[in-house]
Amino acid sequence: MEALPSSPRHPPKYGSAVVQNALEQLASIDLIELCKEARIEHCRATRDLSSCGRYVHHVLNSCGHASLCAECSQRCDVCPICRSPIPDNGNRVWLRLYYKCIEAGLISKQHDERFQEKEDHGNPVNTDVQRLHSLFDVALQNNLTPLICHYITDICLDENAVSSDPLLAFLLDEVVIKDWCKRAVNALISEIGMIYRSGLEMMQSKLSQLQKFAAQLAGINSVLEVMIASFTEAVSAHVNDLHQLIENTLKAKQHLEAMIWCIRHRFIQDICSRYTDYESWSSDVIQRKASAEARKWPEFFDKQSGDNEANQGTLFIEQALQNLGIEQSYRNEEEAAISCLQNEQSSSMFCSTITADHSSLNRYPFKNLCEAVDILFLHGASDMVIAKQAILLYYIFDRHWTRPDSEWRYLLDDFAATFGITIRTLLECLVFCLLDDHSSEALEEACSLLPKISSKETHPKIAQVLLERHRPDMALVVLKSGRDSFSATENIEKDGISSLSEAVTAVRVRIEYGHLTEAFMYHRSYCSRVKEQRAADMIHSEDTLRSSWVYHIEVMTTEFCTVCIERNFVDKMIDLPWDSEEEKHLHKSLFDSACEMPTKPFALPIFGGI
Repeated sequence: MEALPSSPRHPPKYGSAVVQNALEQLASIDLIELCKEARIEHCRATRDLSSCGRYVHHVLNSCGHASLCAECSQRCDVCPICRSPIPDNGNRVWLRLYYKCIEAGLISKQHDERFQEKEDHGNPVNTDVQRLHSLFDVALQNNLTPLICHYITDICLDENAVSSDPLLAFLLDEVVIKDWCKRAVNALISEIGMIYRSGLEMMQSKLSQLQKFAAQLAGINSVLEVMIASFTEAVSAHVNDLHQLIENTLKAKQHLEAMIWCIRHRFIQDICSRYTDYESWSSDVIQRKASAEARKWPEFFDKQSGDNEANQGTLFIEQALQNLGIEQSYRNEEEAAISCLQNEQSSSMFCSTITADHSSLNRYPFKNLCEAVDILFLHGASDMVIAKQAILLYYIFDRHWTRPDSEWRYLLDDFAATFGITIRTLLECLVFCLLDDHSSEALEEACSLLPKISSKETHPKIAQVLLERHRPDMALVVLKSGRDSFSATENIEKDGISSLSEAVTAVRVRIEYGHLTEAFMYHRSYCSRVKEQRAADMIHSEDTLRSSWVYHIEVMTTEFCTVCIERNFVDKMIDLPWDSEEEKHLHKSLFDSACEMPTKPFALPIFGGI
């Protein structure tokens, strides 16, 4: 059975002439006529001093009016509406589009009968709207989504497309399209959820149907985007409602596409994991986090304001999950419409932060692939789909990395082909996984892959982690591949913290590797560029101070001095050509160090000699 309410129980025979004729008429119809085709018409012929009143299934060939039932069209000589004569020879009538779709099996006959029962006892406007929705269903299921989009732009938004008939005027309003989108999305989600709950074997047998549903969700999303584009930028409840509907539609589509891939591979349940069970995997992840926290370098802005203390030493996977905002998504009541797609065994709550406590909140690693897809694709913003796919790749790498390639590598090739993932992205996800792994084997493999992916787009945390894991040589290779190439045309981010953090890491790497002169040249290049781009006469509030060039130079100079003190490079550092602004910060940094470590032989004498 198809998902949309008006769909027939059995698929139509697309090779038959009646189906082809109905679809050709729908594709070529004048859109203003589509409203008229959807309307219920009653026979206007007079019979025994009263009108006939039967349902009109045909239009007259002579004038095109749907004014007479099949019986009355054979005995009447003129059209009751326009009084034009009806010819005696040939076919007097032809079937209306709506009933032609029923005859072709494109619309369920039982569905139409339910409408007629409602029309006899209810509001005729609702019945006409439902019939128009049924024609939209046919268009959606047969790749005629542009017809609905044109209906919005050419009919609903056309000031000349008006009618004195209140029923017809209502069909010309864009609210009809919005209601159809809601109805269609809810029907698809309901049907997809039923298939999800039917078990793996049934899901595999329904793969082709699920793929059709994904295409239909994509079509509805296109219609919604046309609707939003047609409104002004003014914020209103109507537009916000459309945005939320688009968000739910995209999430359902993205989740469905991921589930289709999982179903094709039986949720990788037949492929052995490198971990004996979930508990051992979870313990390994906690150990990775502990190792990352133990080896971390201090963040430069801890000394200023203590910002981002919770994010120090986090793993790549932890930061990626935090960026999705999954916790906030679980508290969003507006996402209840797609909650039925989540497996009953998947976590009802998820926490992105990895800790060693045994609270009830679920964290990475996901218990299985189905839970991973539910958590990633049903929560968080839909525009983060690329990041979600990358996290899913990370999970697959993490589950199988040490297993023989023949057992699982084909999964990656198929995943990349299905979702358009590049080889570079695949390798980058593997590098993230390997650098999170605290073993020396993982670090060596990551270092062997880094030259293949290093570029300006390389994640800045990679160099930081390599420095923390005592590989400044490889960190410098990554940086020189594009991460720290300064150009006079490049602008620093508005808050400056991201670029400053990367600059501090670049200086640390060079000093740690023993390239003190190169570190100073980098420091001077960065500070000069900051000074050129930022005004010196800023108001000295906390926020503006942290954005000023003075703050950047202070942090860079202080970090330079701190690392040199730790590595006993103070004598070489003093000989570098510092300017007066930098010397002021060097004095302070050396004095602070002397106060903290007065027993060090270099601290006070060197400070006094500057």
